Amino acid sequence: MTLDTIPLTTIRGEATTFGAYSDKVVLVVNVASRCGLAPQYEKLEALQKTYGERGFTVLGFPSNQFLQELSTEDAIAEYCSATWGVTFPMMEKTKINGRSAHPLYTELTKTPDAKGKAGRIIWNFEKFVITPDGTVHRFRPTTEPDAPEVVSVIESALPITAA
Repeated sequence: MTLDTIPLTTIRGEATTFGAYSDKVVLVVNVASRCGLAPQYEKLEALQKTYGERGFTVLGFPSNQFLQELSTEDAIAEYCSATWGVTFPMMEKTKINGRSAHPLYTELTKTPDAKGKAGRIIWNFEKFVITPDGTVHRFRPTTEPDAPEVVSVIESALPITAA
């Protein structure tokens, strides 16, 4: 399976595919409203504002697999907008681990992190940067969205802009 053919459903119920974002540098992150790492939303939104016009997007995937997400998509959307000013695309609640994991996460979790460890998502706010050539970079939950190693991957994959 290629990432481009994987179906996605937005938080508002609209059907799309990962391929709709294939021309962008994409930061995929499993989010949870009631997680202690939720302040990372602010840094995710800052990345969206900084790089969005250059061909970058964050894609948020709410998940309740660690029992820290709100019960409905409407509540999640309201929380993200009102609390963190989120403007990046959010998807429907998604299973990220186990036999019923979303196909996107089944593919992404094959990618090892910087220490060479692949496999299950260990907590909320695990990040994957996917470049337009299909290369996947994995960052664990405590790696902040604006950490130098994340920003370096994003910036190196974006088109060069005139000064």
